[in-house]
Amino acid sequence: MATKKGLSEKLTALFSLKIGNISAALEEPGRKFFCSNNRLMDQDEVADLSSEFQNLIASLLGSKDPSNNTSPEFHALEMFFTNLSRNILMRGGNVEEVVRYTQLLQFTLIDALEKSSSIPFGQSRSVLLYFTGVFNELIMAVFHAYLEERERTLQAQQTELRETATPITEIWDGVLTLPIIGTLDSSRTMLVMEALLKRVATDHAKAVVMDLTGVKSIDSQVSHHLVQMVHAVQLMGSDAIVTGIRPEIARALVSLNIDLTNITTRASMSDGLKEAFHRMGITVSH
Repeated sequence: MATKKGLSEKLTALFSLKIGNISAALEEPGRKFFCSNNRLMDQDEVADLSSEFQNLIASLLGSKDPSNNTSPEFHALEMFFTNLSRNILMRGGNVEEVVRYTQLLQFTLIDALEKSSSIPFGQSRSVLLYFTGVFNELIMAVFHAYLEERERTLQAQQTELRETATPITEIWDGVLTLPIIGTLDSSRTMLVMEALLKRVATDHAKAVVMDLTGVKSIDSQVSHHLVQMVHAVQLMGSDAIVTGIRPEIARALVSLNIDLTNITTRASMSDGLKEAFHRMGITVSH
C-alpha cells in the first residue's frame, strides 16, 4: 500500500472521516451470502457481524497510519475475516462464498461512506486503490484460514482412515483380532503393521488372529509385508494365527513362492480363535 504522504484530498478526507452508523447498509452482503439460500447465519448474526466490521474499519481509518498493514488495527481486521472464514467453513459453507462476500462488502462500504459523508469516494482513484489494497490483504487472510482448516480436516480424515483401516479388537484378555478388508497395498500393509505392533505391546497380547477373508487381492510385495508382520508379532512373544485365506489368495501365495513355514493358518476366524484359546489354555463352554 502507499504511505499516507502524498495521498489525494479524498483519501485524506476518508482517513479523517468520522464513520456514522453504516452497519445497516453493510448487512446486505451478509444477508445475500449467508442468509438467503444456505442459512449459514441468521439475521441477528449478520447484524452483529456488520456492526463489528464497521467498528474495525472505523478503527483502521482513524488510526495513526491507516495504510500500515502491520498495525494492530489492521491485524484486528484480518483476524475478523480469518475467524469469519473458519466459522463459515465449520457450518458447511465454502471459501468462495466468503471471498464474494468480502468483495461485495468492499463496494458496499465505499457506497455507504459516500452516502453518509456526501463525498464521492467512488470517483477517487486513490481511495479505490487504498480499499483494493486493504481488501486484497483481507481476502488473503480468508484463503489462509481456508487452507489451515483444510489441512486440519485432511489430518482428521487421515487419522480416521488409519483407525478404520486397522479395526484391532481385544476379543479376549490377551487375544487380539485383526480383520483385514479390501485391497491390500504396501502403504496400507505397513500402516496396519505399525498399528498392530503398538497394540500388541500396549495390551501385552499373547495371541493375534489376523483374518484375510475380506482381502480381494495380494501381490508379491504385500505378501512379504504380511509375512514380516506375522514374524514381527512372533518376535514380540505373541502367537500369530492367519485365518480366512481364500483359494485365489492361496494360489497367489503359492505362485509367488511365499514362505509360510512356521505360520499357523486356519480356515476361519472362529477356528483361529479356538486355536488361540487352546494355546492359552482357555476353555470356552457353549
